[in-house]
Amino acid sequence: MTMAGVVHVIDDDNAVRDSLAMLLVAEGFTVQAYDSAEAFLERLDGLAGGCVITDVQMPGMTGLELLDRLRERSSDFQVIVLTGLANVPMAVEALKNGALDLIEKPYEGAALLAVVRRALARHSDVKARATAQSGTTQRLASLSSRERDVLVGIVNGSSNKEIARTLEISPRTVESYRANIMMKMQAASLSELVRMTLLAEKPD
Repeated sequence: MTMAGVVHVIDDDNAVRDSLAMLLVAEGFTVQAYDSAEAFLERLDGLAGGCVITDVQMPGMTGLELLDRLRERSSDFQVIVLTGLANVPMAVEALKNGALDLIEKPYEGAALLAVVRRALARHSDVKARATAQSGTTQRLASLSSRERDVLVGIVNGSSNKEIARTLEISPRTVESYRANIMMKMQAASLSELVRMTLLAEKPD
């Protein structure tokens, strides 16, 4: 089985790191391993997105501190935290800082693999939505100023007559602009046009 995205394993314990990497590779995942959070961050800009599995207690930067760094850099990763010292405050902090899940050691292989699959599925979904939003933004930029004005009216729920009155043009001209907008935006329906416009203009 091959899934989109790389699983990045971070653990200072060589035996734990190698064992986890072997488990993942045996299941068909692409794996890269690091002996510290610092080593991972040094290569971050050139790494393929996907999933990070990180230990919490490590010399130097901890797994929770790594979560903070990744959040600051808006990185393209879903993070799973492994710990042998799990407690409620730690779990809450990890999840608040963006971790997908926190798993206690010793972990069951099947349970961890299930979380990795969920992480990569979420990564793929986020990436697909970002790509779609980028495409919509580019199409919006291709609209003329007047087409943008008409689109604002459409998104606001105004009728052709209302848009025409506001813009001081004829309803037939509004219909022509509307047809051009639908074509340029590659929208199959009015509801799709409104939905994609709202999503594209939604702040991050």
